[in-house]
Amino acid sequence: MPGFDYKFLEKPQRRLLCPLCGKAMREPVQVSTCGHRFCDTCLQEFLSEGVFKCPEDQLPLDYAKIYPDPELEAQVLGLTIRCIHSEEGCRWSGHIKHLQPHLGTCGFNVIPCPNRCSTKLSRRDLPGHLQHGCPKRRVECEFCSSDFTGEAYENHQGACPQESVYCENKCGARLMRRLLPQHTLADCPKRTQPCPYCSKPFVFDTIQSHQFQCPRYPVPCPNQCGTPSIAREDLSGHLKETCSTAMVLCPFKDAGCKHRCPKLAMSRHLDESTKVHLGMVCSLVSRQRQEIQELRQDVEELLVSSDGVLIWKITDYARKLQESKVRSNYEFFSPPFYTHRYGYKLQVSVFPNGNGSGEGSHLSVYIRVLPGQYDNLLEWPFSYRVTFSLLDQSDPSLAKPQHITETFNPDPNWKNFQKPGASRSSLDESTLGFGYPKFISHEDIKKRNYVRDNTIFIKASVEIPPRILA
Repeated sequence: MPGFDYKFLEKPQRRLLCPLCGKAMREPVQVSTCGHRFCDTCLQEFLSEGVFKCPEDQLPLDYAKIYPDPELEAQVLGLTIRCIHSEEGCRWSGHIKHLQPHLGTCGFNVIPCPNRCSTKLSRRDLPGHLQHGCPKRRVECEFCSSDFTGEAYENHQGACPQESVYCENKCGARLMRRLLPQHTLADCPKRTQPCPYCSKPFVFDTIQSHQFQCPRYPVPCPNQCGTPSIAREDLSGHLKETCSTAMVLCPFKDAGCKHRCPKLAMSRHLDESTKVHLGMVCSLVSRQRQEIQELRQDVEELLVSSDGVLIWKITDYARKLQESKVRSNYEFFSPPFYTHRYGYKLQVSVFPNGNGSGEGSHLSVYIRVLPGQYDNLLEWPFSYRVTFSLLDQSDPSLAKPQHITETFNPDPNWKNFQKPGASRSSLDESTLGFGYPKFISHEDIKKRNYVRDNTIFIKASVEIPPRILA
């Protein structure tokens, strides 16, 4: 080992320091040929490198000329130092030769546990370790008086069958741990137990109150029909479906029958009242048919346009034209529309193969007045300007569309512009509207994109003065 690396109270004289390690010499030796001194270990390490010269003056060395220097060693061992644990708090100081005896009692010196538990700790911490932390210490359980090593006692803690503990269900009971399983299973008022009827788990002391609401708790039939043990949640179904003494309404109650009797007597009532029930059902069907008709009319009214403009898309034009050629005066009708909100109800019709003077050569267009919901609030006869247009479907970005347009002012003496009767319908052929039998010829309709994708568009618009709209 190299020289002593301690904290000296006074700096050692240079002659006491090893020239090789620079520390106070440990086991000093002297080279007799030159008188230089070194730590024995330092010199041996230097010579082990194969250089047999004095480190100080480089003169040849002979192992036979190297001797211990007890006088110098005594001087070194007499130097005053602080304890090697001074930074940890030890206040001892003394000669180097007294250091080892001091470390035998120093409270800051690290020593192994005498119980051979592999722990190393300072001497002053040893008592606490031996009493509380050493896994090899001997400990007696305060509850069962059994003797354990410290390591085994840690496993025993929290498991001792004799230890007094509180019930885990927080019922307030305190008893030895070995008695806890039986208490939890059979005696604890806070134990969890399934309801015997619905099998749901409940705290034991709440099961009785639960049974007043339990859906599977057996209850008697209130009609005393004799059915035993009906589950509470099934009672309503039992009274409606299977209870023989329950009072029930006639199955024809929605048709108007108000008969009510026990369920067993209902079949007799049905047998005796067949004709009455049939009459009730017929009346109900008649009322429902009327209601459906009214609802259909309401829906149709909601779908009718009310801005005075109709754009009527007529698809499959080629087929309809051909069909019109086979069937004379074959007319197609547009959806109805209103001139304005709460206004006149109108309808457009076309003859693809013409009508009157245009038959066989032209497309004919007409408009007629239909009975509307607000006719009693309007001025008659109908007298507002009507415009028909056959829309050109050419691409506006390539060429300006050239619609075919005709406008007329209704003749107030024309019967079809008078207030319509309630019996007039859109399919009444006797009420041919006013229009143009020669609106466009079959030849002209082919000249531009009036027919595109086998479809034409007819536009009808009515000019209503602002005072009327207001």
